[in-house]
Amino acid sequence: MPKTILVIDDEDQVRNMLKKLLETAGYAVLDAANGKIGLELYRNHDSIDLVITDIIMPEKEGIETIRELKTDYPDVKIMAMSGGCTIGSDEYLFLAKKIGVSKTLAKPFRMQEMLDSVKELIG
Repeated sequence: MPKTILVIDDEDQVRNMLKKLLETAGYAVLDAANGKIGLELYRNHDSIDLVITDIIMPEKEGIETIRELKTDYPDVKIMAMSGGCTIGSDEYLFLAKKIGVSKTLAKPFRMQEMLDSVKELIG
Protein backbone atom coordinates (compact mmCIF):
# COMPACT_ATOMS: atom_id res chain seq x y z
CA MET A 1 0.00 0.00 0.00
CA PRO A 2 1.59 3.31 -1.03
CA LYS A 3 2.04 6.12 1.48
CA THR A 4 -0.58 8.88 1.10
CA ILE A 5 0.25 12.57 0.85
CA LEU A 6 -2.21 15.46 1.07
CA VAL A 7 -1.10 18.49 -0.98
CA ILE A 8 -2.76 21.82 -0.09
CA ASP A 9 -2.02 24.74 -2.42
CA ASP A 10 -4.27 27.37 -3.99
CA GLU A 11 -2.21 27.47 -7.20
CA ASP A 12 -3.54 24.80 -9.59
CA GLN A 13 -0.22 24.64 -11.44
CA VAL A 14 1.79 23.95 -8.27
CA ARG A 15 -0.76 21.47 -6.93
CA ASN A 16 -0.92 19.55 -10.22
CA MET A 17 2.87 19.52 -10.60
CA LEU A 18 3.32 18.14 -7.06
CA LYS A 19 0.58 15.55 -7.58
CA LYS A 20 2.24 14.31 -10.77
CA LEU A 21 5.73 14.33 -9.22
CA LEU A 22 4.67 12.44 -6.10
CA GLU A 23 2.47 9.92 -7.94
CA THR A 24 5.33 9.18 -10.34
CA ALA A 25 7.51 8.52 -7.27
CA GLY A 26 4.95 5.94 -6.06
CA TYR A 27 2.90 7.90 -3.54
CA ALA A 28 -0.89 8.19 -3.42
CA VAL A 29 -1.88 11.88 -3.52
CA LEU A 30 -4.95 13.79 -2.40
CA ASP A 31 -5.09 17.49 -3.15
CA ALA A 32 -6.96 20.55 -1.95
CA ALA A 33 -7.13 24.16 -3.14
CA ASN A 34 -7.19 25.65 0.38
CA GLY A 35 -6.83 24.80 4.05
CA LYS A 36 -10.56 24.41 4.62
CA ILE A 37 -10.86 21.67 1.99
CA GLY A 38 -7.54 20.19 3.13
CA LEU A 39 -8.74 19.85 6.72
CA GLU A 40 -11.95 18.15 5.55
CA LEU A 41 -9.95 15.69 3.44
CA TYR A 42 -7.58 14.96 6.33
CA ARG A 43 -10.46 14.32 8.72
CA ASN A 44 -12.22 12.02 6.23
CA HIS A 45 -9.18 9.84 5.43
CA ASP A 46 -7.58 7.80 8.14
CA SER A 47 -4.38 7.01 6.31
CA ILE A 48 -2.67 10.28 5.33
CA ASP A 49 1.04 9.98 6.06
CA LEU A 50 2.13 13.54 5.21
CA VAL A 51 0.55 16.94 4.61
CA ILE A 52 2.35 19.37 2.29
CA THR A 53 0.80 22.82 2.56
CA ASP A 54 1.37 26.25 1.14
CA ILE A 55 1.33 29.10 3.63
CA ILE A 56 -0.31 31.95 1.68
CA MET A 57 -3.79 30.86 0.56
CA PRO A 58 -7.32 32.27 0.50
CA GLU A 59 -10.18 30.78 2.56
CA LYS A 60 -7.97 29.23 5.26
CA GLU A 61 -4.28 30.03 5.07
CA GLY A 62 -1.45 27.66 5.92
CA ILE A 63 -0.48 28.77 9.43
CA GLU A 64 -4.10 28.46 10.57
CA THR A 65 -4.39 25.07 8.84
CA ILE A 66 -1.16 23.83 10.46
CA ARG A 67 -2.28 25.00 13.91
CA GLU A 68 -5.62 23.23 13.55
CA LEU A 69 -4.05 20.00 12.29
CA LYS A 70 -1.43 20.00 15.07
CA THR A 71 -4.08 20.67 17.73
CA ASP A 72 -6.40 17.88 16.55
CA TYR A 73 -3.68 15.45 15.37
CA PRO A 74 -0.43 16.14 17.30
CA ASP A 75 1.51 13.39 15.46
CA VAL A 76 0.69 14.61 11.94
CA LYS A 77 3.74 15.14 9.73
CA ILE A 78 3.56 18.46 7.89
CA MET A 79 5.81 20.10 5.33
CA ALA A 80 5.20 23.82 4.75
CA MET A 81 6.18 25.71 1.61
CA SER A 82 6.01 29.38 0.80
CA GLY A 83 7.05 31.88 -1.80
CA GLY A 84 6.28 34.75 0.57
CA CYS A 85 4.15 37.82 0.17
CA THR A 86 4.40 41.19 1.90
CA ILE A 87 6.82 39.74 4.42
CA GLY A 88 9.44 37.30 3.20
CA SER A 89 8.80 33.59 2.96
CA ASP A 90 11.57 33.05 5.52
CA GLU A 91 9.41 34.60 8.26
CA TYR A 92 6.39 32.48 7.34
CA LEU A 93 8.47 29.31 7.21
CA PHE A 94 10.15 30.18 10.52
CA LEU A 95 6.71 30.63 12.11
CA ALA A 96 5.53 27.32 10.60
CA LYS A 97 8.57 25.58 12.11
CA LYS A 98 7.78 27.14 15.51
CA ILE A 99 4.26 25.68 15.50
CA GLY A 100 5.39 22.18 14.69
CA VAL A 101 5.96 21.49 10.99
CA SER A 102 8.50 18.76 10.31
CA LYS A 103 10.11 20.45 7.29
CA THR A 104 9.94 23.70 5.32
CA LEU A 105 10.71 24.46 1.68
CA ALA A 106 10.97 27.89 0.09
CA LYS A 107 9.40 28.28 -3.37
CA PRO A 108 10.66 27.85 -5.96
CA PHE A 109 12.22 24.52 -5.00
CA ARG A 110 13.84 21.82 -7.12
CA MET A 111 11.82 18.65 -7.78
CA GLN A 112 14.59 16.51 -6.27
CA GLU A 113 14.59 18.69 -3.16
CA MET A 114 10.87 17.97 -2.71
CA LEU A 115 11.30 14.22 -3.25
CA ASP A 116 14.27 14.08 -0.85
CA SER A 117 12.26 15.92 1.80
CA VAL A 118 9.29 13.57 1.41
CA LYS A 119 11.56 10.51 1.62
CA GLU A 120 13.20 11.93 4.73
CA LEU A 121 9.80 12.35 6.42
CA ILE A 122 7.89 9.22 5.38
CA GLY A 123 10.24 7.01 3.37
